[in-house]
Amino acid sequence: MWPFGWKGPSGFSPRSTAEQVTEGIDATGLTAIVTGASSGIGTETSRVLALRGAHVVMAVRNVDSGKKVKEEILKEIPNAKIDVMQLDLSSMESVRKFVSEFISLGLPLNLLINNAGIMAAPFMLSQDNIEMQFATNHVGHFLLTELLLDTMKKSATESNREGRIVIISSDAHHFTYRGGIRFDKINDESGYNSIQAYGQSKLANVLHANELTRRLKEEGVDITANSLHPGSIMTNLLRFHSVINSFVSMVGRFALKNVQQGAATTCYVALHPHVKGVSGEYFMDSNLSKAGSYAADVELAKKLWDFTSSLTSPQVVC
Repeated sequence: MWPFGWKGPSGFSPRSTAEQVTEGIDATGLTAIVTGASSGIGTETSRVLALRGAHVVMAVRNVDSGKKVKEEILKEIPNAKIDVMQLDLSSMESVRKFVSEFISLGLPLNLLINNAGIMAAPFMLSQDNIEMQFATNHVGHFLLTELLLDTMKKSATESNREGRIVIISSDAHHFTYRGGIRFDKINDESGYNSIQAYGQSKLANVLHANELTRRLKEEGVDITANSLHPGSIMTNLLRFHSVINSFVSMVGRFALKNVQQGAATTCYVALHPHVKGVSGEYFMDSNLSKAGSYAADVELAKKLWDFTSSLTSPQVVC
């Protein structure tokens, strides 16, 4: 049980669950993509969005695991609208294939939940030769968002309903490398620190949401983009650190959020009417919060955008 029961201005606290923060909200007619939906808060986010009436597309690396989750949700919510599609965010080819297949379905897109991620992994390179945490947590989601934006813009116009992009970051974005983003050393194994590399990727998530907001506002598009810290949660993110994971498993039920509480902020930002028109903000415990100093750096956000655009350009061979 989470020991702190304070409630913020939203009326919710760290103990609030995803069901509680969306109680009474009707998401019928909305279509949502949730990445990393086959486990942890991705699964709970998918379940609660479906419970509220949204058509949920579970974007998962392991389709078999995704189908099992879908079956469990359908047992509870027989009328739920759920699809399972394969997506490996560490591969730009997979991202492009996913988007192509999604667009071919002819579905609208109102909510994009960029949830998937890996944490504190040992040094590895993705299929595109980019450090794995940066590739999975940021680059893959950046490309996914860019390729789906036209569909979201069209959906917002035709439905007259605000589109929302929700990017799951972490307060670990405070614990990044000096300077925030090591643009010239993304793939430098000699200076690699798994925790700081994770923090770098999570800082990139916040910066992505902020710069995306600036660009959407310039276009006058009815789409918001926000980032959030879900809280410290008992999930499989720490699978690369067995000692820490064992400790967390022992004390977690006393000091950490459960999955239902961990998915609350995501569902709040995705669905709650109090968040209508709010963009470029950082949320925690279903309330507005303040991100770190690097996250507020407008020029760093622009530089990251240009850097990531160059990485995801089809002409670029890393």
